[in-house]
Amino acid sequence: MEPTERKVHNNIPRPPAGRPAVAFRLALLAGFGGVFLLMAFAGIDSLRIVHRIEASNIKSDQEFLKRNDTLERIRADFYLSGSYVRDYLLDPDAASAEAHLHSLKQLRTRIETALEEYSLGLAPDERAAFTDLKARFATYWQSIDPVLSWDSRQRRTRGFHFLTRDLVQRRIEVLRIAGRIGDLNERRLHSQEQSVSALFQSFRQRLTLILATNMGLGVLLAAGTVFYILKLENDLWRRYKEILHFHGELESLSARLLRAQEEERRSIARELHDEIGQSLTALLIDAGNASALVQPGQEDLRARLASIRKLAEGSVASVRNMSLLLRPSMLDDFGLIPALHWQAREMSRRTGVRVELSADDAPDSFSDEHKTCVYRVVQEALHNCARHAHATHVRIVARQEPTRLLLVIQDNGKGFDPRHVRGLGLLGMEERVRYLGGNFHLESEPGRGTLIKVELPLVDMSEPPMKPA
Repeated sequence: MEPTERKVHNNIPRPPAGRPAVAFRLALLAGFGGVFLLMAFAGIDSLRIVHRIEASNIKSDQEFLKRNDTLERIRADFYLSGSYVRDYLLDPDAASAEAHLHSLKQLRTRIETALEEYSLGLAPDERAAFTDLKARFATYWQSIDPVLSWDSRQRRTRGFHFLTRDLVQRRIEVLRIAGRIGDLNERRLHSQEQSVSALFQSFRQRLTLILATNMGLGVLLAAGTVFYILKLENDLWRRYKEILHFHGELESLSARLLRAQEEERRSIARELHDEIGQSLTALLIDAGNASALVQPGQEDLRARLASIRKLAEGSVASVRNMSLLLRPSMLDDFGLIPALHWQAREMSRRTGVRVELSADDAPDSFSDEHKTCVYRVVQEALHNCARHAHATHVRIVARQEPTRLLLVIQDNGKGFDPRHVRGLGLLGMEERVRYLGGNFHLESEPGRGTLIKVELPLVDMSEPPMKPA
């Protein structure tokens, strides 16, 4: 791999050097910096103008609402004062009449306070109308003051005449002047709205100028950078194709290594089974035959032969287990499903983990590469469940669908965070699945167990093996 790595580093294009490149980069930096500064200035200036417009608009609205509310309160209280005067004059009960009189005096104080409040923000064109309004109010109260000292007989005999002749006329005059002031108030609001509109117009003109300047600078900057961007694009494209080429070579090498590993495992397993296993079996038989020939009285020799026989039995079992772990003969002789059942039983026997396998309804007509991939993925997953996850139950589902082979492995172990834990075993499983064009999906969370889902596309057995992309 060292020559390849050196080749990759030697072929990486170097950035342009020299004064032209530095000058061009400085020009780019100055252009972008100028555009950004202009945009920042435009943004700050726009925010300032918008704030002024908003403040002016809010102020005019608040002033109008406040003055209009005060004027409406004056009108409402003025209407109410007429009602109090009427009730005072027409109510035959002396106590009730006195209560109406008290309410009228309080209302008069409130109206005078509201008039003083309204006078604080008068415009020049409102002063004459407001002065007239105050004079009408004074006349109104002066006309009412003598009535408030009438006794019950006077109220009964002269009250109705006062209401219909004097009071109504004065109320009409006061309300007419109040209406004039309301019109002036609305005219003042309209004038303030025109001022806000003028501010908006100035803002639009300034924004148009800044936008045109930015557009001009942007066009100049774009024209100056097109050549450099195209050059960078060509360099990046050439580098990308080199990376793709080396990536394909690495995947091809990885696939060849996997195939060589499986062939070597198959060869070693066959050698262990055929040579060493049979030799140990022969030794075991010879030890049994020799033990049968031991004469009575040779107990020491019999014990030594029994020890040799026991050691040979253990060696035969170890060789058999190593052979099955390297490459189980039943995977080649009987197929994938029996091999998976054997693996599940062995796992339960050795570790005590309950392994549930659901694969009896799946046909066993897969290619040798698919069988090996599924077997190795299950083997590595069970190994991780026993060694790292400390699971007590593992569920395996293998199912063939019309266009794919689906494998699901789920345990109830302690789980882990896949973003921070990626061992060689997981990488090996993913590499095997990806080489066959499949999808490898892993879900795990601390304390929630682990779920592995593998999807392998099914290809025609007559087609050549899938090449990595």
